[in-house]
This record gives sequence, structure tokens and C-alpha cells, in this order.
Amino acid sequence: MTLQTEHAAPPGVVRVIEVVGVSNKSWSDAAQQAVSRASETIRHITGIDVLHSTAVVRDGRIVEYHVDLKIAFIVEGGLAAHSTS
Repeated sequence: MTLQTEHAAPPGVVRVIEVVGVSNKSWSDAAQQAVSRASETIRHITGIDVLHSTAVVRDGRIVEYHVDLKIAFIVEGGLAAHSTS
């Protein structure tokens, strides 16, 4: 059986940022919008953690979905490659 790591093979560094995705369709689409936008400038995204979901309501209807999430990605090179032991 082959072991796979969730994020980065040791010695690796995973960075986590917090973003808010917005959609007029659904919370799922809001999360996808956040990941799609982040992936335009960030490589090696490995996962997300949805912190909470909120919505804007007008006239008894949800008109905007917001998802606050953390995005994890592998740091290239970084500290491990440049450490002086």
C-alpha cells in the first residue's frame, strides 16, 4: 500500500490564507469562486477549510452567499530549501 500525504511531503511547508468567496448562486459556488480566484495567483492549492457561511437577505430572499474559508497550499522552495543547519 502506498502512503499519500494530504498536503506536502516532509520536509515541506504548507501556508494557509483566509479568504471570502461571494456568489449569487450558492455557498458551494461561493467557495468555488474563492478557490478559482486564488488559483490564478497561487500554485499547489491542496485543500480548503470552510470556517463559516453567511448570506445577504433582501425581501425575504437570499441574494448573496458568502463563505469564509482557509486555503492551504504548498510553499515552493521556501524555508526548508534555504535553511542553514
